[in-house]
Amino acid sequence: MDLSLDRHGDYLFVRRVTERTITVVDRELTASFLLSPQRAVEQWPVTSSQALAEHHVEAVLELNPEVVLLGTGTRQQFPPAAFMAGFLRKGIGIEVMDNAAAARTYDLLAGEGRKVVAAFILPAN
Repeated sequence: MDLSLDRHGDYLFVRRVTERTITVVDRELTASFLLSPQRAVEQWPVTSSQALAEHHVEAVLELNPEVVLLGTGTRQQFPPAAFMAGFLRKGIGIEVMDNAAAARTYDLLAGEGRKVVAAFILPAN
């Protein structure tokens, strides 16, 4: 049986997730970053979910998401309420999960053409 991968258009996708890195297409990233189907914003200045504050919301919103996926490392860790409220006030859904689950969900939604942004938190080097 022949198997083929059908991608609906060109978009940035997550190829691999490890404890300390995430590979987007063919680029291995080692620091926290934001990812939309059209753009990656590297060096997002966050090293833990507890460090997230209201001012971090604006960088995510600049990517114009309908839904936000927050990958918090190897385990799901909820950020402070003020961070979550920044999205809810704008009517934008946010889901918190570990990086591997966030990557799988992001790839699925991006492949469907959805306006999704994934915010991945990676440990400081």
